[in-house]
Amino acid sequence: MRLNIRCYIAGAGEFIDRTAPQQDDFIIAADAGYMELKTRGIIPDLVIGDFDSLGSAPQHPNVILCPEEKDDTDMMLAVKQGLARGFKTFIINGGLGGRLDHTLANIQILVNIAKRGARGVILGRDICVTAIANGAARFSSDASGYISVFSANEISEGVTLTGLKYPLDGATLTCDYPLGVSNEFTGKPATVEVRAGVLIITWAGELEALVGF
Repeated sequence: MRLNIRCYIAGAGEFIDRTAPQQDDFIIAADAGYMELKTRGIIPDLVIGDFDSLGSAPQHPNVILCPEEKDDTDMMLAVKQGLARGFKTFIINGGLGGRLDHTLANIQILVNIAKRGARGVILGRDICVTAIANGAARFSSDASGYISVFSANEISEGVTLTGLKYPLDGATLTCDYPLGVSNEFTGKPATVEVRAGVLIITWAGELEALVGF
């Protein structure tokens, strides 16, 4: 029986100290994310990447060295390792900031995770990002500030927002019109739900605002 509940992945982007790995997390360092963990005295269970950022593979008992020319980013490789181990909950730290292309790639990875029936969150300095596919995300009454919802599909149908300043009931969102931007929490439990499609959700708050994480 696996004791680990979450897969915690460290990347080389903007690292957020306020959400450290829990004791029972399975920790993966994606390339230079290894240094972010090392400087904080955190030992990962697995290190993976082509190590172009580090210059060479680190001295660690469990390293997967990948070629520089590959289809997957180091973060995608780390997520695939977590999925292969059966994890359904992913916390990604160091996945925002820095190069815009890598930030967008990491948000696409959240969509990939959601489509596989799992859940992922990327931590940012002032924002968190998640994605849901044909399902719902629930937020506690402690959530405050802004929340935005975007369609990752051409069309996402049956979008329902409850407990927010601007509710929706069975609406259709598209990938080319930002109808769901800049909504607000109201101090009540809130739900973002999509019947058919994939939504990217950002909120200006803590990871703990998202129920189940």
